[in-house]
This record gives sequence, structure tokens and C-alpha cells, in this order.
Amino acid sequence: MPVIRSLDELTGLVDRRTGVYVRWSMGPAADLPGLASRDDLTGIPMPGLSANPLDVESWWGERPLRLWAARRLYDYAHLPRVKDGRVRPWLLLGKENGRGPDNEPLVTDVEPLGWVDQVVIEEATEEIARQRGPWGPLDRSPRRGHAA
Repeated sequence: MPVIRSLDELTGLVDRRTGVYVRWSMGPAADLPGLASRDDLTGIPMPGLSANPLDVESWWGERPLRLWAARRLYDYAHLPRVKDGRVRPWLLLGKENGRGPDNEPLVTDVEPLGWVDQVVIEEATEEIARQRGPWGPLDRSPRRGHAA
């Protein structure tokens, strides 16, 4: 599978194509045979793979597409740490078949497009760090001093 090696390359792909999703997992070889994610809380199988769309929402307006792409990656960059170190982001095309418990799209008819290199995650993190507002990934893992 091809590898996306820069945030600019990812931004170009998002600019040229619609219907692209990012999925954080061990990859298509692990996901495609069963084509179902499981709800982490209940273990219930869901009708598709949980993924996040990279299509730009209309409310984003004329803001930089590079920042949009960075944020979409950064929001879930904690997953390798909290789930499994082998979890990596990869891009896919798919058909939305419902929503998961976090309101994430569940996709079927998956066509893998490519891996997202770790360097792209690092560039996304740098891009987010340059923003004025406080922001962090959607990390739900318990932290010291916080109730679980």
C-alpha cells in the first residue's frame, strides 16, 4: 500500500478527493476480513469499520486545508499509546453504513488508499501547536490526579 509521507501530500489528497476517511488500526489486512469494529465499552460488533472523514465541512470556510487535515489526524493521535503500539493511521474510501457510539461513521465497501507515515503525525502535531487556542487530542485515558 502506498505511504503518505507529508502533511502537504495529505492536504493535496483531501483537496482532490471526496469521501476519504482515516482509520486508526493495525491496517487493512487485520480489518477487511471481518469488516466490523467493536464498541470498546460493550464489545458489541458494529456494522462497519469506525473511521473519521477527511472531507472539509462547509463551516470551515476559507480556513487553511492544511490545518483541517492536521486537526483530523491530531484528534486521534493518542490511539497507538492507549490501544496498541501497532495501531497506525491509514486512509480509505468507503460507504457510510451507520454511526458508532462516538457518532463516528461506520464504513463498508472499503478501498484502502494508503498508510499515513509517522512523520505526518509529527507535522500535524506541530501545526496544532502553532494555533492560539488550547487543544488536545480526544484522549479519554485516565490521567494522574483525575477520576477515571
